[in-house]
Order: sequence, then C-alpha cells, then structure tokens
Amino acid sequence: MVRGPIRRWKGYGKPQRAELYFRWSLYLVAWFMLPINLLSSASAVKVQGVTTAAQVALVLSLASILVTLRAYRTSLDHYLGRPSPYRRWLIVNAVLTVAGSWTVLLLGPSSDGLSPYPGPPFTTVIAAALVGAAAGPTGVGLRWRWALLAGIGLPLVIAPAMLLAGISFATTFGWVCGAVFGTLVLTGSCRSFAWVTAIVWELDAAREAQSRLAVAEERLRFSRDLHDVMGRNLTTIALKSELAVQLARRGRPEAADQMSEVQKIAQESQREVRDVIRGYRTADLHAEAIGARAVLRSADIACEIDLGENADGLPLPVQSVLGWVIREATTNVLRHSEAAHCLIRLRREDGRAVLELENDGVPEVPVPSQGAGTGLRGLRERLAAHDGELTVPTAAPGTFRMLAAVPLPC
Repeated sequence: MVRGPIRRWKGYGKPQRAELYFRWSLYLVAWFMLPINLLSSASAVKVQGVTTAAQVALVLSLASILVTLRAYRTSLDHYLGRPSPYRRWLIVNAVLTVAGSWTVLLLGPSSDGLSPYPGPPFTTVIAAALVGAAAGPTGVGLRWRWALLAGIGLPLVIAPAMLLAGISFATTFGWVCGAVFGTLVLTGSCRSFAWVTAIVWELDAAREAQSRLAVAEERLRFSRDLHDVMGRNLTTIALKSELAVQLARRGRPEAADQMSEVQKIAQESQREVRDVIRGYRTADLHAEAIGARAVLRSADIACEIDLGENADGLPLPVQSVLGWVIREATTNVLRHSEAAHCLIRLRREDGRAVLELENDGVPEVPVPSQGAGTGLRGLRERLAAHDGELTVPTAAPGTFRMLAAVPLPC
C-alpha cells in the first residue's frame, strides 16, 4: 500500500512534485482548523445550556473541512489556468461560514457564566475558525481586490450575530479586528503558495521552450548558410545562362564560353553545398563535449567529462559519430529528466571505443525499448553504419545509463 504512492511520487517531475507539495500545504491549512473546532466544541459539549451549540459546531466543523478542501482544490486549479468550478465552491464555503457562524453564535451562551472557561464563549472560536477556512480559498481563487474584500467582509457580516448573542461590544470589536488581521495574513499566505506553484510551471515551460528554440536556431543557421552559399551562385548561373542564350541566338561563339563558366559555377556550388551539409551532419567530439558541459551548466546540471587521452587517437569517423551521441544525450538530459549530475566518460575496451553517459533525475518510467524513441533510434542507425551499437543497461533507480560502442580499426 505504501509503495504505490512512493512509486507515483518518483514518477513525477519537479513541477508535479512542487505542485503536490504546495497543494497539500494548502490542504493542511484547512485541516488545521478542524482540531481547533473539535477541541472548542468538545470542551463545551457537557456544559449545561450549550450542548446543542456544541453539537452543531461539531457537525459544522466536519462539513467545513470537506467544503474547504474542495474549494482549495478548485481554486488552485483555476489559478493555474485549468478549468474548474471554483466559483461554486467558494460561494458554498462562504455561505456555510456565514450561516454556520450565525447559527452557532445564536445557539451558544450569551454570557461568560455559561462558558466552560473564562473569557469569550467558545462559539467565537468556532466562528473565527470558520472564517479562516473560507478566507484561504478566496485568496487563491479570487483576484487580490476581491480576496481582500472577502477577508474584511466576512468578519463584518458575522459581527451582528455576536451582538445579538449578547456578547459585549468590546469583545465583538476585538474579535472583528483579530479576525480581519488573521484572514488577511491567511489570504496572503495561501496566495503565495499558488503563486510559487505557477512560477514553477512557468519555469518548466521556459525550459521546454529553450530546448525547442535551440533546435529552431540550428535549423535557421543551416538555412542561412545554405542561402549564403547558393544565393549568389544561383544568381550568377541565371545571368550567365541568359547571356549564353542571347549570344547563341546571335550565333556568337562566346556562348559556349559562358556555358562552360555556368558548368564550373554549378560544380563549385555542388561542392560548397556538400561542405555545408558535411559541417551540419558531422560533429567534433571535443567540441560537442565542451558544448554539452556549457549547456548543462547553464541548466544548473553538474557535468563531469572524462575523455582522457583516448579521444585524440580515434579515427575521425568514430569521433564524429560519438560526438553525435553526446549531442543527442545532452538533449535527452535536458528534455526528459530533472538531472542534477551528468557523467560522460570515454574508454577503450576490447578493441572498441566505448562512450558512457549517465545522469540522475530520471522519473520511474520504462526505459525506451530498441524501437522506441526517435533520438535513440537515430543514434542506433548512425552507430550501425560504423558497425557500432547503442545499449541501455540497467542502472540504479532514478538513473539513466547509456553505452555507445564503436569498433576500432586494427
């Protein structure tokens, strides 16, 4: 029974965990009102003349906790931009608070002589707890202006019931001042929980957008380079072809010379395009390692790289394909984990170059199979072109480990 929630917790990312923490913090605020009401009601339930009020207070306490929990849940969903019937539950909570407070106050004792302890009757404590239970959700679900008005208005609406119950004006005034101050503090505190939760989700969305922008920037770089290479040459080819047509119509022998130049420019363009594509499709091992460290550190991920002396002696095709492995692994760390530490290690083993990549912060989800995952499938295809292989061995919980092995020429 315990492993189920623990497994779900490990399967959550940082935003989900943060939201769950703050959500239950709000729920605990609601539950905190319950023991106050129960102790106050239980202490007075056997006192002559207040039994009915104490019993009603007990029922109201249980109803209030259930309604308040629902109000907190729907209000937080609304604050995070999710559809929820938050208004309905805020209204129900406010009506229950006002009606319940009036009922308990009018049924309760009107003088300190019937109170089980010196000071104001226990019904004022019940009323204050009910007001606090209603103020918290309003601070989350409503805008600041309306939340503040609700925090001030609820005690003022309940104050006449205290006067009608025979409680002195001085006691009522002190209760109203204390209740207003408490509701404002509670409203601000609950609002801050919701605000921090929203900030966590915004940071996660920004991190995802950063990954997408990095891909888009690389595509723009490639298109810009290709345009720079081909734009001028294609314009020259068009002009010289048009000139050759005009010369040919006039029977001029220079037309053949112009077409010969067009042929040379076309061949040169072909070579330049191959160079651009080669630069785009190849990856330098050292450059990719340095870039991975910089990108991961910018995301507050400690990156340990150990290429040693093994990298310099590797053939260029092997360095290129291993550089691609580092590039793809870095993207996976950023997009699919909440890592705090990453390891990249290169070693020679049994006539092969073995690149080991390991990171923590992985949710408890099944490891991609041999056919799953576009990135891993692409890496396997690249490695297979060099008779290499990519394996994902079993690692410690919360850790992802990947081995890329490429055979070395004898």
